[in-house]
Amino acid sequence: MNPRINVLDTPMVASSLKHITSAGRGLKGSTVPQATQELVRIRASQINGCGFCLDMHTKDAAAAGETPERLHMVAAWRESTAFTDAERAALELAEQGTRISENPGGVTDEAWENAAKHFDEHELAALVGMIAVINAFNRMNVMVRQPAGAYQPGMFD
Repeated sequence: MNPRINVLDTPMVASSLKHITSAGRGLKGSTVPQATQELVRIRASQINGCGFCLDMHTKDAAAAGETPERLHMVAAWRESTAFTDAERAALELAEQGTRISENPGGVTDEAWENAAKHFDEHELAALVGMIAVINAFNRMNVMVRQPAGAYQPGMFD
């Protein structure tokens, strides 16, 4: 598969990409566990069909010590015993935040309140930001048909 646009060599896209990347870097100081952050990014990317982001975030998660079992179960997290209650709450928030057009009123109060049981206000804000940023990356990559498979952990650090 060839991309429709080379996102790094097209000035307008590269400029936008820098701002989206900057927004993501602004969330780096979050106390949300790294494993939860990657699970959230993976789940949103699965829903959006973004192969590039799935490649990146599954490899980053594995490099950080995530188990193959958990990585394989993200799409079916509701049926898996591999995730904590906090991770489940974050995954639900990620799903509802990604499928916002399918939910009248957006994220349900129930999903928000469940997440608030496990995450403080700063962590909830970070999760919202992470979900928004990964959705922006997903949409860009899917639109330009960014190929997946070549990512190496730490490649964009």
